[in-house]
Amino acid sequence: MSEDGLDSIFRALKFAAALHRDQKRKDNISPYINHPIDVAEMLVRVGGVSDSEVLCAALLHDTVEDVGATREQIEKLFGDRVASLVMECTDDKSLPKAKRKELQVENAPHKSDGAKTIKIADKISNISDIMIAPPVDWPKQRIIDYLDWSERVVNGLRGANKDLEELYDERLTEARKKYLEKD
Repeated sequence: MSEDGLDSIFRALKFAAALHRDQKRKDNISPYINHPIDVAEMLVRVGGVSDSEVLCAALLHDTVEDVGATREQIEKLFGDRVASLVMECTDDKSLPKAKRKELQVENAPHKSDGAKTIKIADKISNISDIMIAPPVDWPKQRIIDYLDWSERVVNGLRGANKDLEELYDERLTEARKKYLEKD
């Protein structure tokens, strides 16, 4: 990776950390910034991704949706491709939650390979977090519903990165085993 690529990744990390500084994960304990770092690290370690623009977008993937960054800001700081990837990973929060979730399923097959890899890593990270420290206000059925929905999304993302897909399948199996055990 070039020096410019590394510089962009660290600038994206600093930008995301500043914007997410007051956020916690749904377990209400973990700093939110751990999630985009986990997604980017997983892309490198598991997915073999070395494209600095995809890694920047992974670090920034929730900044528009969750903390009010704009496409224009991201494009100005990181370029058009990074901004486009981030927007492919961004839900329209003006829509009802059920519609946003259904659109993720419908739009998954039409995303670029870069966005697909980010989304798969995002779902792996979310499932991993649910297994370690589930959201404080999520009953068991909501967790099971999330797992089922994430599988529908990832099924539409398949074909972009075999290694990430295999890890997703492993984590999904582990989570289902944990949450579908008899009480």
